[in-house]
Amino acid sequence: MDKTTQQVMFSSKSNEWTTPQGFYDALAKNYNFTLDPCATKTTAKCKKFFTQDDNGLEQDWSGHTVFMNPPYGREIKKWIKKAFEESRKPNTKVVCLIPARTDTSYWHDYCMKAHKISFVRGRLKFGGSDNSAPFPSAVVVFESTAYPIFTGGNHPKVFTMTTDGVEKTGEY
Repeated sequence: MDKTTQQVMFSSKSNEWTTPQGFYDALAKNYNFTLDPCATKTTAKCKKFFTQDDNGLEQDWSGHTVFMNPPYGREIKKWIKKAFEESRKPNTKVVCLIPARTDTSYWHDYCMKAHKISFVRGRLKFGGSDNSAPFPSAVVVFESTAYPIFTGGNHPKVFTMTTDGVEKTGEY
């Protein structure tokens, strides 16, 4: 890894990590996304999207199947909270691609209340980079379903998935 890449990946100069297209495409096959609330005009994954100027944190996401790859800086906790809260609205599902930072308060406060968590086995290569991210990733799915009632608790189903976005079950 060259020094320029290291400086970007291991600093807070950039908190935007463009979703790998193949990974997104695999998720989109399962979820049919209708909203990308954390986009730029060049990185938007859905026809309906919000840019930084639109401030997706202040917008209504209800009735959408949302793909959210939020800015990974200190503000990520606000995005995770928003995803959780919006998912409580009828017919709203939020699928989040985030760093698997299981030691954070937002992970315990919100992600552990998700419908499903899939840990990515290996490291993703964001934004067409030649190098893998310096952190593990997870896909956290928040749904407006009564899932906890039927499973005896408020805990997510946990899976792993490949860096190609394919969910794995059973033996490896």
